[in-house]
Amino acid sequence: QVQLVESGGGLVQAGGSLRLSCTASGSGFSIINMGWYRQAPGSQRELVARITSSGGTNYADSIKGRFTISRDNAKRMAFLQMDSLKPEDTAVFYCWMSVWSSGRSLELWGQGTLVTVSS
Repeated sequence: QVQLVESGGGLVQAGGSLRLSCTASGSGFSIINMGWYRQAPGSQRELVARITSSGGTNYADSIKGRFTISRDNAKRMAFLQMDSLKPEDTAVFYCWMSVWSSGRSLELWGQGTLVTVSS
């Protein structure tokens, strides 16, 4: 069974930086796309950034120029470098991966990691 585990969330002052990591564990799967979503209190979950298997990226307009998504295929990891953080970035951040396993495509979610940005 494939599982995603995130780390790196926490409390940071406005203008600061955090780096989120996500590791996929298990066997018998190959990762296609990776991404990060976030959900602020009272809001719907929204896309932050995605990265394809070939390294193509897309970002939400609200974080362009401040966040950078990357991946390490050998380690089965996704990263989100977040700089110039703002209080409105406060949210639970979720790692997402699309994988190919046992002849079918699956979408996986991590448990979420809380990012709190103080003003």
